[in-house]
Amino acid sequence: MSHVVVIEDEGTVRDVLRFHLERAGLRVTAFESTRGTEEALAQADALVLDWMLPGESGLGFLRRLRGDPELRRLPVLMLTARAAEAERVEGLESGADDYLTKPFSAAELVARVRALLRRTLPDTPQTLSNGPLTVDIGAAEARMGGKRLNLTRREFDLLAFLTQHAGRVYSRTELLDRVWGADFLGGERTVDQHVTQLRAHLGDDPTRPDFLETVRGKGYRMRPWTDVA
Repeated sequence: MSHVVVIEDEGTVRDVLRFHLERAGLRVTAFESTRGTEEALAQADALVLDWMLPGESGLGFLRRLRGDPELRRLPVLMLTARAAEAERVEGLESGADDYLTKPFSAAELVARVRALLRRTLPDTPQTLSNGPLTVDIGAAEARMGGKRLNLTRREFDLLAFLTQHAGRVYSRTELLDRVWGADFLGGERTVDQHVTQLRAHLGDDPTRPDFLETVRGKGYRMRPWTDVA
């Protein structure tokens, strides 16, 4: 089981990070500051690091981390409310491998952390496939028969999640929780709208779908291509 260290000073956000990463099958050790993290980091496979922290900032800690011969190659996802391009560039140039802006979806968080883990677990598949559909988690890109689909972030998150769990039925409530996040305030109709949009992108007939199937009274599932062929 991969080990992810989380350093985030906001308790609610820290709990959300832990919940979704553990649900994704990862072992999580969480801290509210950079103090006392050395032992956990020495055993970590990836780090989720908040920019704004009490005492030493996440950015300052990252620069120090990159100067440590034992930890300089640890994959780091910088998490912050700072959305300006100059600040994103500063974070990346300071040594972050990736950058996620608050608020974020659970699916994107997990996808980005898994992409980082591929640096230490190179045998992890980078691309999900289901017949002519391919979903590249790391690149946040989906293709149908080799043609790139022009998806919004949420459409991609939903497609990636359902493709990763092809064959399993998820209720609208579960999808809201797993893809949009537990703090999302929208309703179940949001899921229906995104499924409709994805079907249009996929060329899926809603009455006889090859991919996104409605399971009456239960929710949605991605049909495994073996069921279609």
